Amino acid sequence: MLKDTEKGKLREALEAEKGRLLQAAHDGLAFSMNRERNIGRDSIDESMEEEIFSTELRLRDREKFLLGKIVGALERLDAGTIDECESCAEAISFKRLLARPVTTLCIDCKEEREKEELSQGSSQSPGAVREDLSGDEISSAEE
Repeated sequence: MLKDTEKGKLREALEAEKGRLLQAAHDGLAFSMNRERNIGRDSIDESMEEEIFSTELRLRDREKFLLGKIVGALERLDAGTIDECESCAEAISFKRLLARPVTTLCIDCKEEREKEELSQGSSQSPGAVREDLSGDEISSAEE
């Protein structure tokens, strides 16, 4: 069971990251809306601009995924279950939660899941979506 001060620290960390992500989403939207398309430019310049834009969109997509995890963590914090492992129902240490507030697994369950993912990693098809070691979904093409 977390103390009120520990819950406050977790809420502060989650709210700060949520604010940062929302600001980044706002900036990303402004970036895409104000993007200039100059006609008659060099094809290499066009290609570079498209690559930068594509990278920006992938980054925003990952941030959107993380934002969902933060909202879920805030809901678990309000419900008083943020420090409960979703796999084994054991307590998640405050240090682990402080390092990664969106985690839903205790360290033992996370290590076990990582071992399973590594053993299955070579058998996945290209383009398959999985969870990377930090808990974020990624596609095989992004590795």
